[in-house]
Amino acid sequence: MAKGKSVKDVDAEKAKAEAKKVETEKKAERTVKTKKEEKKGMRVVVRVLGTDLDGERGVQNAILKIRGVGHTFAKAVCETAKIDPKRKLGSFTESEISDLEEVIKDPTKFGIPAWIVNRRRDMETGEDMHKTSSDVDVSKKFDVQRMIDKKSYKGVRHMLGLPVRGQRTKSSFRKGKTVGVVRRAARITSSPKAKKK
Repeated sequence: MAKGKSVKDVDAEKAKAEAKKVETEKKAERTVKTKKEEKKGMRVVVRVLGTDLDGERGVQNAILKIRGVGHTFAKAVCETAKIDPKRKLGSFTESEISDLEEVIKDPTKFGIPAWIVNRRRDMETGEDMHKTSSDVDVSKKFDVQRMIDKKSYKGVRHMLGLPVRGQRTKSSFRKGKTVGVVRRAARITSSPKAKKK
């Protein structure tokens, strides 16, 4: 036994050393497993609907990175396409990825209910559809422009850069455009009587 160390300290050091050894063995095992998976054809990056996705994640979690795909929709896609949600996306073949893309593009055709899709009763076509990637931004831009052209209340608020959904403006949204109450001192100095003097 080392000088100045108690039996408890020595036992604790031995336990730490043992735990460290076990941890390094586990890490080595994990790296061997991942190398084997890569050799089997696992891809690290998979492109789905114009978005690069992590191939080492499960399908349900990986497709959440696509704009316009949320948790409920991802779960519905996995159930409809009969895919194990925890299966790694990198292990998919090209045909499986194209099937997945098809389900995401036109979910109502595959039996996914209309209340899950993000574009119900489209203004131009009247159909229920699901927009993804850059289509989400484009359709949002056109919707806002339509409101501005109609000069509806929401359109005018969008045009002026003011909050649209009825928020209070006295204390919030104070940057940029002047809204709400003007301070009394500023009002007095800007009045015509003050300028004459």
